[in-house]
Amino acid sequence: MNISLALEDASYKYVHGVLNKPGFPADEHKQISLVCGRNDRAAVQLLVYSEQEMLVSVNEDTCFYERGAIDIVRVNVDVPGLQEGSITANLIGLVEDDDRQLKSDIILQQPFIHVDGRRIQPVWIEVVIDKDVKPGLYTPQITVLGHRMFEDEELIRQLTFEIQVMNTTLSDAQNYSFNLNLWQHNSNIARKYDVDLWSDEHFAIMDNYVASLANLGQKALSVIVSEIPWSGQFSSYDRIDPANMFEYNIVKANLLANGEWSFDFNALNRYIELGMKHGITQEIEVFGLINIWVIEDAGFGGVMEDYNDAVRIRYWDESSNTFKYMKHKQDFAKYVQALEQNFIQQGWIDKVRVTADEPADIELYTARLDELKQMAPSFKYKAAMNHASFIEQKIEGIVDYVPVLDCITSEYQKIQQLKNEIKGSMTYYVCCVPELPNTFISSHLLESRLIPWLAFHMNMDGFLRWNYTVWPNDPLNKITYHYPIFSAGDTNFVYPGRNGQPMLTLRYKLLQKGIRDYEILNSYIKQGGDREKLEQQMKKIFLWQSIDELHPSARKNREELFSLLNTDYEEIITEILTELVEEGSL
Repeated sequence: MNISLALEDASYKYVHGVLNKPGFPADEHKQISLVCGRNDRAAVQLLVYSEQEMLVSVNEDTCFYERGAIDIVRVNVDVPGLQEGSITANLIGLVEDDDRQLKSDIILQQPFIHVDGRRIQPVWIEVVIDKDVKPGLYTPQITVLGHRMFEDEELIRQLTFEIQVMNTTLSDAQNYSFNLNLWQHNSNIARKYDVDLWSDEHFAIMDNYVASLANLGQKALSVIVSEIPWSGQFSSYDRIDPANMFEYNIVKANLLANGEWSFDFNALNRYIELGMKHGITQEIEVFGLINIWVIEDAGFGGVMEDYNDAVRIRYWDESSNTFKYMKHKQDFAKYVQALEQNFIQQGWIDKVRVTADEPADIELYTARLDELKQMAPSFKYKAAMNHASFIEQKIEGIVDYVPVLDCITSEYQKIQQLKNEIKGSMTYYVCCVPELPNTFISSHLLESRLIPWLAFHMNMDGFLRWNYTVWPNDPLNKITYHYPIFSAGDTNFVYPGRNGQPMLTLRYKLLQKGIRDYEILNSYIKQGGDREKLEQQMKKIFLWQSIDELHPSARKNREELFSLLNTDYEEIITEILTELVEEGSL
């Protein structure tokens, strides 16, 4: 059995396609040493390669190949000195990118996989370091065995790597200072699992997805309180392969036979309580009340005859036993007021941020905001925008701002000044732009890790992205969607897995690592660390002379802008951890 094996960093991305020659270019003798604290995690990738087809297994279950006898390779992992279950091995699945090449992305839940000959199979190996683990050096053991049919297993090779656990304990994710906000699209989850919207089955599945967000340190819960506020993400313009990306109202509206309105907030409140159970308690983002996306030529226009925004509130008319849409501002005002009162009664009103996604017309947005403030004076507001002039207006009622990265890099000094003047937080976002850094399938994995580092460098409070589960119709078979407007991976950080469980991705894991790094960097500064010294160290990571070089107009490639060496990131974090431990500051 001729099997090649090697270890690679967590940031390794395997590419299989016409632009990459078959073979095994990895260094089979590469040594990896990682440093972490308690309440932390460390990961590597194992690469398995054969000239012949094979099955690769990551557990002890029996497996056979349905077409006959082939090599079966089994991966077993163990960490001497750590309790059983602290280390896991998962197969990594490939997805087709927009360039039609297959690239590593999904951390699979299945126990084995068929691998064509002359194709690498990556395996994600992760060690979770509990809070009670003793500091010291640990050496995970990766044992790779092989057999065919009914033969006895034989050892192919044993590989090891090192984890140095420092005498420090990192914060729990729910206590992170990093303001992470990945928007949730729960109607899409219901569609992919074929369950009724807002049913018990739907909530059971959402529980798993919210838990995965909480493990990242998510701070905000997304609730959508009108119909299709993004008008399907312009899918109607895709004449070849449109996708159902509609998000529906979590509130039920009823017009009773006596002419009174009744609003059912049970699902809304249940979802917020679900998120808070997982420690997501900082913010409730409310979508669908302002700046509705309009696509008039596709039919996605306004509904209310006397209101200047395209808010769509569907209701049940008890008198006619039919569904209708609100046509008048006075009815919409009653809905908004009832929504406000619900948040007040639940004790959540201070957490609520009525959010606008990329308002283009400041005058029109301000007029709409004034209307809402009259209806519900307790609401606070938030906006994601792509130009600094929006922030300069200092519109009364807006507390938090989220400029796109291109806006910051083109107007950096102005943004820094405005950040000091606003009442609330300022985070940043990327979406279908810029090309880099980003979290596309085509992006280098270290870009996901870089995003929180960049927030630290730019003095931003955190990071926002519109995607988590905005899947196209068949995400496990085709994640590319509406290219080149959306690059593959733009719509999701996870995939729909079995039994209502999300399948995480390498991008998720590298973002998680970057947020953990941010917390270490931030702790260092809070404990009196030298910011100037740290910025000098970070020149290993950020290779530009001026941050405006990060703007697309500078036409720089990723190799010119930031380090693509995982060791550069590890060295900085290791040095900071060492200094904090020596000073007893963390």
